[in-house]
Amino acid sequence: QVQLVESGGGLVQAGGSLNLSCAASGRTSRSYAMGWFRQAPGKEREFVAFISWNGGTTDYADSVKGRFTISRDNAKNTVYLQMISLKPEDTAVYYCAAAPAQSQRIRIFTTQYDYWGQGTQVTVSS
Repeated sequence: QVQLVESGGGLVQAGGSLNLSCAASGRTSRSYAMGWFRQAPGKEREFVAFISWNGGTTDYADSVKGRFTISRDNAKNTVYLQMISLKPEDTAVYYCAAAPAQSQRIRIFTTQYDYWGQGTQVTVSS
């Protein structure tokens, strides 16, 4: 079992930036691929970014490419999502997710992850 806790959400004006963090605890001795997803009111949870267990592979949704950057610090059991040039359509609850995996296979579907955080709200005002 691994527990995930997101932080760093908040209210920001369009064009601003936020840095999200996802801290893992519990069985962190295993290798985990990590993902960020988001869910806006009335919409399904959607993929935002992926990073493999060792950071060797990353992937992004087209809507955030060039604006968001995912990274990880395995020594701190933490994954980050740096978000710049935020838009009102980025408003959502952001979730991090973990999948036990020691491969570079990209995972963009919610069903590919075993563990989820409780989410952190990001609101971008126009």
